[in-house]
Amino acid sequence: MISVSKVQRRNAWRYYVRGVAFGDGRRLVGQALKDAQEMAGLPPGVWRGRGLAALGLTAGQTVTERQMELVFGEGRHPDADRMECKLLDDGADPETARLATVLGQPIEEIEQRKQTPLIALDFVFRPQASLVVLWALGDARTRRVIERAHKRAVVKTLRWLEDEVVEIRWASGRERAKAPALVVAAFRHFDNRNGFPLLHEHCLILNRAQRPDGSWYALDTVRLYKHIVAADALYTLEMTTEVCEKLGLATVPREVTPGLRPVMEIAGVDQELIDWSSTRRRRIEDVLEGITDEYVKKHGHLPGERARHGLAWWAAQETRPDKKTPRPLDQLLAWWRVSALLKFGQRMVDGLLQRCQAAGAAIRARVGPLVDTALAIVDVAAVVFTVRGVFSRRHVLAEARRHLLETLRGRAYVPGIDSHIADRALERYGRQLTVPQKGRRTPAPDQISYTADFAWPIRWWIAGAEGKPPRESSRYERARVASLVLQNAIRAALTAPPAARDEAPAAPHAVDYPGRDAAPTPAQRAAAIQAHQQAAMPQEYLEGRTTDPATWATSPQNLARMAALTHASEARGRTVEELADQTRQVEQAKQTPAADTGGQQQRHPTAQPDPGRGAGPNR
Repeated sequence: MISVSKVQRRNAWRYYVRGVAFGDGRRLVGQALKDAQEMAGLPPGVWRGRGLAALGLTAGQTVTERQMELVFGEGRHPDADRMECKLLDDGADPETARLATVLGQPIEEIEQRKQTPLIALDFVFRPQASLVVLWALGDARTRRVIERAHKRAVVKTLRWLEDEVVEIRWASGRERAKAPALVVAAFRHFDNRNGFPLLHEHCLILNRAQRPDGSWYALDTVRLYKHIVAADALYTLEMTTEVCEKLGLATVPREVTPGLRPVMEIAGVDQELIDWSSTRRRRIEDVLEGITDEYVKKHGHLPGERARHGLAWWAAQETRPDKKTPRPLDQLLAWWRVSALLKFGQRMVDGLLQRCQAAGAAIRARVGPLVDTALAIVDVAAVVFTVRGVFSRRHVLAEARRHLLETLRGRAYVPGIDSHIADRALERYGRQLTVPQKGRRTPAPDQISYTADFAWPIRWWIAGAEGKPPRESSRYERARVASLVLQNAIRAALTAPPAARDEAPAAPHAVDYPGRDAAPTPAQRAAAIQAHQQAAMPQEYLEGRTTDPATWATSPQNLARMAALTHASEARGRTVEELADQTRQVEQAKQTPAADTGGQQQRHPTAQPDPGRGAGPNR
């Protein structure tokens, strides 16, 4: 998972220099960063990115406190002190010497325009909760594998951003160019503010990049924000795949919020262990329930997707504890183990990796390293269209990476197949909406909007669980239904007996077979597709529901009950509208004076609707 926050001029950069660089702790005033890190046993920050060469730095070099102040506090060269002294010795005036060390536009000029300069973006990478539990309670080899996979996934995600996403802008955004070189300061942390395990890494991406002519300009941060979801999917896919391949594990879907997309967790990690490590999440959920009730009372309806994100951020800020004193990893590991042993017992804690490997072996025995590209293409296109309606390539690419994670269940995949699936999905099912206009710049491929011509699934209602009222099906649930309908149609066509005719039918698509030279026959291909898809897709998806049977079941009886609930809801809606119309007519009749007959006003009686019975001609 990736979260993003801004690093700005005033106090934000001081928070990162004094807190984030010190393990999210509180450093004593006047204490040097290096001394504080050594005393607390914390790893120092390191530089990353292809843009380091232009600053005289190398990847993996330690980030010093002075470099942090110069780069992320003043927007200057990390070796500005030496450069400025050399220019002063050569006879340059102080202002000229200082401006020569500034990267891009000086921060003071931006502040003179009454604007707040954006110095950097903080990308926080953290794995799924089950991987964090396995890292915290596993042996030394398990921790090394997870930490190495985390580092490689972060590096690969940053490389993808440099190759495909990052651009610099100038002339008020009218001019743009690719910037395949970022300057990143990375700080790894091991716990959250409550002291429980949370492996994560802060990557401060400098809001400056260098052009080929040597000048520095600001990044197109809006473009970076738009590609966060695709970068998140890449990081999760890379890290999960490497850990599962190295340790022989597999993934299973875990439903966090009913109706929303499940999280692919490591099979065999008990939910109790995940809840033990996610202490902040429980506090956030308690506060979120209260502010959601207040939202409903104020607005009269449940919050939408954007409002839910805002309320969740509010709840996270309300429950944010104070900074703690950082501790070395050895002490944290010992404390976590004692805490888990006291709560769950030695058998559950010591046998965690063995249970995960046993569950992973059972899944890997029936899931081969195959990707059915045709079913992947139709699944990705149907889900993105149903969820968004109008989409871009970045949305399709993110969904393709999620499809690989859900289908392969931790198996290795062919590099580049995510882009192949995304491009084929746009080519076969996407209908371009963006029309290039004469005399204007041709839009880039990732700026083109698309839609599709799939049938739009109608909404239905889902019976509530644990005393909760029925709820409307979410966009993701409708997307899964639309995708399953199309996939089942493809499976039926592939596994149907061939018609008796002389010519050989053309194969509509192919399955990727790593290491196989000869292409299989159509009958072999159809059998392999059917067997692989039945084994690879989670059983909950094949049955047409999420991981919680009480929230999504598509048996004929439940479908009939959901349809009845939908019809009843629509009937109630029509009744309410008719009552409202009649009420308005009554109010208008009272305000309009009737015709004056014999000096008296006559008011014709109007039939009053019975709210309990509904509107009708004789009621």
